[in-house]
Amino acid sequence: MWLKPEEVLLKNALKLWVTQKSSCYFILQRRRGHGEGSGRFTGRLVGALDAVLDSNARVAPFRILLQVPGSQVYSPIACGELLNGSEVYWAIAIGATLEEINQHWEWLEQNLLHTLSVFDNKEDIASFVKGKIKALIAEETSSKLAEQEEEPEKFREALVKFEARFNFPEAEKLITYYSCCCWKGRVPRQGWLYLSINHLCFYSFFLGKELKLIIPWVDVQKLERTCNVFMTDTIRITTQNKERDFSMFLNLDEVFKIMEQLADVTLRRLLDNEIFELDPDLQEPTQITKRDLEARAQNEFFRAFFRLPRKEKLHEVVDCSLWTPFSRCHTVGRMFASDSYVCFASKEDGCCNVVLPLREVVSIEKMEDTSLLPNPIIISIRSKMAFQFIELKDRESLVENLLMRLKQVHANCPVHYDTLKNEDVTSSLFQSNNVCGDQKFGTLKLSQNGNKIDKETSPLPNSEALIAIFHQSGTQSPDSRMSREQIKASLWNDHFVEYGRTVCMFRTEKIRKLVAMGIPESLRGKLWLLFSDAVTDLASHPGYYGNLVEESMGKCCLVTEEIERDLHRSLPEHPAFQNETGIAALRRVLTAYAHRNPKIGYCQSMNILTSVLLLYAKEEEAFWLLVAVCERMLPDYFNHRVIGAQVDQSVFEELIKERLPELAEHMKDLSTLASISLSWFLTLFLSIMPLESAVNVVDCFFYDGIKAIFQLGLAVLEANAVELCSSKDDGQALMILSRFLDHVKNEESPRPPIGNHHTFFSDDQEPYPVTDIADLIRDSYEKFGDQSVELIEHMRCKHRIRVLQGHEDTTKQNVLRVVIPEVSILPEDLEELYDLFKREHMISCYWEQTSPAFQRHDPNRPYAEQYLIDAQQFTNLYKLVSPWTCGAHTEILAERTFRLLDENMDHLIAFKGFAICLDIMYNGEMNEKIKLLYRLHLPPALTENDKDSQSPLKNPLLSTSRPLVFGKSNGDAIDYQKQLKQMLKDLAKEKDKTEKELPKMSQREFIQFCKTLYSMFHEDPEENDLYQAIATVTTLLLQIGEVGQRSSSSGSCSDEYMDDVQTEVSASTSDQDSVFTDMGKMPQRYSQALSMTEGDWTVSLEHILASLLTEQSLVNFFEKPLDIKSKLENAKINQYSLKTNEMSRQSE
Repeated sequence: MWLKPEEVLLKNALKLWVTQKSSCYFILQRRRGHGEGSGRFTGRLVGALDAVLDSNARVAPFRILLQVPGSQVYSPIACGELLNGSEVYWAIAIGATLEEINQHWEWLEQNLLHTLSVFDNKEDIASFVKGKIKALIAEETSSKLAEQEEEPEKFREALVKFEARFNFPEAEKLITYYSCCCWKGRVPRQGWLYLSINHLCFYSFFLGKELKLIIPWVDVQKLERTCNVFMTDTIRITTQNKERDFSMFLNLDEVFKIMEQLADVTLRRLLDNEIFELDPDLQEPTQITKRDLEARAQNEFFRAFFRLPRKEKLHEVVDCSLWTPFSRCHTVGRMFASDSYVCFASKEDGCCNVVLPLREVVSIEKMEDTSLLPNPIIISIRSKMAFQFIELKDRESLVENLLMRLKQVHANCPVHYDTLKNEDVTSSLFQSNNVCGDQKFGTLKLSQNGNKIDKETSPLPNSEALIAIFHQSGTQSPDSRMSREQIKASLWNDHFVEYGRTVCMFRTEKIRKLVAMGIPESLRGKLWLLFSDAVTDLASHPGYYGNLVEESMGKCCLVTEEIERDLHRSLPEHPAFQNETGIAALRRVLTAYAHRNPKIGYCQSMNILTSVLLLYAKEEEAFWLLVAVCERMLPDYFNHRVIGAQVDQSVFEELIKERLPELAEHMKDLSTLASISLSWFLTLFLSIMPLESAVNVVDCFFYDGIKAIFQLGLAVLEANAVELCSSKDDGQALMILSRFLDHVKNEESPRPPIGNHHTFFSDDQEPYPVTDIADLIRDSYEKFGDQSVELIEHMRCKHRIRVLQGHEDTTKQNVLRVVIPEVSILPEDLEELYDLFKREHMISCYWEQTSPAFQRHDPNRPYAEQYLIDAQQFTNLYKLVSPWTCGAHTEILAERTFRLLDENMDHLIAFKGFAICLDIMYNGEMNEKIKLLYRLHLPPALTENDKDSQSPLKNPLLSTSRPLVFGKSNGDAIDYQKQLKQMLKDLAKEKDKTEKELPKMSQREFIQFCKTLYSMFHEDPEENDLYQAIATVTTLLLQIGEVGQRSSSSGSCSDEYMDDVQTEVSASTSDQDSVFTDMGKMPQRYSQALSMTEGDWTVSLEHILASLLTEQSLVNFFEKPLDIKSKLENAKINQYSLKTNEMSRQSE
């Protein structure tokens, strides 16, 4: 066990301890008298003393000491010389056995030994090691407490520290925490890693330096285990711009699994809500716990391994042994019990698997406990088979739970079993000329609510497989053809007798070999149903397909139009789809499935797959096989973005690197092979192989799942590796693989070859060697069949992160491509701005689950509309990045800006509008900026309910912190009369030329406009000059508005009246002591103008712009260059704290 570092004096202790191992920094010692073969006197004496001491005072026989170079000890193993210095060492670990202490020694060698060389002095080494050991002890204690109680005190302490250090809202739930090191270059920083529902955080305070890291899970682009120069095993987290390495975990495997689960859950919840279905326990992120994540990982493995529906929830996993009659012994393995299934998997991969739907189970009974059969139970099924499990821990509660779920399953879907008919089902299958024979599995007849299903009254037109209707003769003689089929059928019949014939059969390596040889056509459809367990869905939903057909047929929509377009492209070379019988069946199945699952609807390649299913299965059976493929066996393949297929392409690339390194080295960009192989996965090789060969691939797929496609793909690449390595471009590689796959034949097929319309080659080319499909499949199992389901699922999890982030990058690049031509902001700054915009959306998703923002990311939308923000999010961003900050007035201006940008009034805006608006503020000409400000003070930006526009006369117009003196010396007097005359003439001419683009501004709107300007000038270096200038312009514009009011009533603007205006203006600006900080101190005429009815008093944009141009200080203010980079940098730092403060205010 690890010890809190204690000082040890070695001067007089060397006679009691013997050094077993040593390095430059650590010593492993054994106490004399323990483990010595010969009995020396000293050893016997020490051993005797230890034996008679009280147990509390005894010394552990093994220990590890920390030594720092410079300490006095002779270390011949590591250093070979006597090191001088301090005689004090630190004991850091003890062990009762050699195995225990060696585990600690190995951990030190792997995690610490190489790291310590980066430190410059021995004090840092000692401090670092002691801190690391203390952290390991704390983590061990925390783990033990966590096992004993739900919320241990240590976890509560960690939670308090987490909240204090990172200042997250309460909604940011901490999942778990670990002691570790974060590498900063070559220097490790010892600290604590906190994993929460939305973030990975690290805190370190070492040698007087504090380090805080916050990495949102949605920013993680790659999560992997790797190694560096100093560490053999680290966890590397890659984001857009940085890589972070974490190491020295007490249990690195556990940490990595939790990280994977958290990253997967968060990314799919926030970036892939198109298809993501969380487990019920994980639907509320704030309720997620470490235990939930571990259970989810186990549940996903269970569903993937046995290819069960997503709704299945795993309840128990129990070590046990199953009686296997074919081997006449008990096979060690595990029992998995879920809502509707009891499954078994042997410890030895592929030895024996069993799937028992509870629907097929008749009884579950406990047997008498004996020494030979400890804790046994018997599970009996309807086909008169029984499964004996022994060595079950906690048998009583297990049986009780199984019986409860069995009762529930039978109550939900009653099954009536006819005990009179128990003939050999397999025999009837072989005796029937029908490909599928009778629908009998263990002589089971199915009913819903006690009513039997009458097949003759079924509304389905096709009651048998199409291949039986459109029978073709091969080139071989009938006797030869039938003899091969009969041999295969005989082998299967023998297998059924020994291993079972229903979905509950024992699945062993023997059946895999039979499948690899090719399933007989008379059994193909039935075995597909059994292997995929579609037969259970079929039996559990009588009449369901017929109802779907009735509901869906005749309806016209986009999906049905797509289906109609593809109907005649589905195996057009096969006679079954050259007439209306096959086409109509295909139409019904595809339309019914689109009606059942509108999330998927219809996707290309579903037509090809369904066509083959209809050849070998009845129409209703083909429908349930399609359900099994789309919803269980190829999850997430058939949807808008085909995420599942892209994930598997990425996994395939990694497998190529691992299993075919020479090919991977030659083809630097493996994405070419991945794009070529996409159709292999989407159509299960049906679109690029001759049909009679491809159906053998489908056989393997229904038995082994996606693993069969991976290994066959690798076998195809290996067979063509030499040619691919010599290929010069992607086109040549495509031709090599296409030609090879087109010449994969099935010599044992009883059907004649069907022309492959996907081939690129004509018949007059030189002969190409033919590859037999059986040989290709056999090679794939022998060379690449060792890929386990667990490995594939782990790789899928890893690559799903990359694929989702790849889509995010694509979205980002497309949005930037559209926005960059519209703005003057530099592309790199625009990219930073996009990241801030997206992060603001995400932060609301993290902590405001009730907010509609949580539902706004929709991958089906156009790129520019995938991320939208609401008014509050916009206000937060505005405060962070806008140059127009107005103190307390900033929030009001942000709200008006949002209303102006929200053109469609849906209370959401996209990035493009936000970026263009910000570009005007930073890079626009003065007239563009004034025009934007002008529009911000007109409807719809300015509303009657605007909280800053109520009773404007009660608020000070000039809100400054000190009195301002307006006026100029006599030498700088301005001839306002001439300015006004010229301005009005110019505006009159402009009005004659074009229609006004913007409406005129009323008195109330103008007052708000002035208030905004005064707020913008606050704390500016030229604040005083700006206030004087705007006071002059404001007074001028008020007079212009009054002139306009009088001219509109009299019809003209006389020069005499203009003289009046000039006199008023001069009088109001010539007094050096004139100070007006509120409306009560304004000139009398000014006050009268403001008190007039707003319906008559107006000014236009041209009035305002022309007036502002008369003051150089105002021109300088609006035309001075602004730096957006510093704003963006500060925004990245403060974005989280701003949101946290906002939520704190709301909670108060």
